[in-house]
Amino acid sequence: MLKSMTGFGAADGTVGSTRVSVELRTVNHRFFNPSLKLPSALTKWEGDVREALRKRIVRGHVTVTARIERIAAAESVLGVDELTFAEVSKALLALRDRHGLGGEIDVPTVLRMPNVIRSAGIAEDDVEGSVEELVAVVEAAAAELLRMREAEGARLADVLRERIDVVEQALKRIALRSPERVVAQRDRLRENVKVLADGIAVDEQRLAQEIAILADRLDVGEELDRFAAHIGAFCEALTNKDDEAVGKRLGFLLQEMLREANTTGSKANDSTIQRDVVLIKEELERIREQVENLE
Repeated sequence: MLKSMTGFGAADGTVGSTRVSVELRTVNHRFFNPSLKLPSALTKWEGDVREALRKRIVRGHVTVTARIERIAAAESVLGVDELTFAEVSKALLALRDRHGLGGEIDVPTVLRMPNVIRSAGIAEDDVEGSVEELVAVVEAAAAELLRMREAEGARLADVLRERIDVVEQALKRIALRSPERVVAQRDRLRENVKVLADGIAVDEQRLAQEIAILADRLDVGEELDRFAAHIGAFCEALTNKDDEAVGKRLGFLLQEMLREANTTGSKANDSTIQRDVVLIKEELERIREQVENLE
């Protein structure tokens, strides 16, 4: 199925007693290029996360961002750092006596000092859980990402079909004009030979050979046939229901189409055909820009 390389997906889940939020963003890239931004507690599973994404995403620059939020009840309990409490108390008493201040240094006063009260939460490096739990969250985010990429891919497919239809219409006009152009060139050659001969007898057999050579040189039938075959393969790839990346194949077919367009233009020697060739090349460039967004 056609997929865009641009997308976003997010999911939340639990890893042990920790809630993990994962966000995935993808943009264009020739290959699978992951960039992982994991908290230190999760970096030990970075390779597993990378491999899980590789199985789902063929091409694109993938940015993975994860955040953790502890949910264990014990982690919300506040505690007193007794060592800091003692040091602060001692310092406050020394300041009072040194400067001859009155008043008592009581517990509330000390507790209001910085770093005396601390969270009793578990350190980030102590997060428990399994790699399977983390990978499950990543895969849930990837599933949302793929749904967005598929929806965008379907919209791009409609745009590409419209552009290909414009190309096919131009090719039909070229196919109709081509025989007329050959006849016109033949008549022009005969007239030029007649003027140059100025009444001298002309070898009709030799003239017929020259006309045949000219007709062969101007014939674009093979180019049009190959172009039609490339368009057929291109449209078939757009409707491919298999879960595979087709962006590279479409890019290759576009290169072949452009080659046939250039050959047709060089052989045309006709302003009408040249206009359609220019139109075709413009449409192929527009198609190429869209294909670069496909996986």
